[in-house]
Amino acid sequence: MNFEEVLGTTFRELVSGERDGSETYIVRASRSYPTSPADLWSALTDKERLQYWFAKVSGDFKQSGRFSIEGNADGEIVACEPPKQLALTWEFGGNTSWVNVTIQQSDEGALLTLEHEHPTDPKSQAHWDQYGPGATGVGWELAMLGLAMHLSGEKTSIIEAGEAWAGSATGKATLRGWAEAWGRAHAQAGTDAQIARESAERTAAFYTGEEQ
Repeated sequence: MNFEEVLGTTFRELVSGERDGSETYIVRASRSYPTSPADLWSALTDKERLQYWFAKVSGDFKQSGRFSIEGNADGEIVACEPPKQLALTWEFGGNTSWVNVTIQQSDEGALLTLEHEHPTDPKSQAHWDQYGPGATGVGWELAMLGLAMHLSGEKTSIIEAGEAWAGSATGKATLRGWAEAWGRAHAQAGTDAQIARESAERTAAFYTGEEQ
């Protein structure tokens, strides 16, 4: 499995949002895949395919259905419009955030745009102050890379191979580069550049296993 061949280009952005009168942070990433919107939708929503590149996911995959990601989040599907939009709650560690995925036809095939919206309650804000958008952004970029491997024709699970790659020198350098890119997006959204860089450094240390 050659992960370097499918790294691709990801668009990163941080914008402000609002829910129930409170400010939110929206981490936005997008990537094109050389496949059809219908096939991309299938890879995102078919339980058999998900376990090869993302995780084991159980539940009722329809609007208002509940889902559970093994070892990760639970949630509710709040919008399901194949093959264009999937929106859901992301419930993890007693915290609820929101994920919205859209698929569009693109020159390369299909464009995936993912938005992860975070609340600003004290616990959530403390985590944001420490890591910024990179904690979320790098995690989703890893998932997008696994999806690219799956869509490239890899028929076996890439999860263990992906973990090994992430622990290699090349993988760590890539993760650090992603964290730094999210730091730049953080600064571009109006955060002090030094604060953004420090948050990005903490994110890089977390994902590379170098966190003190």
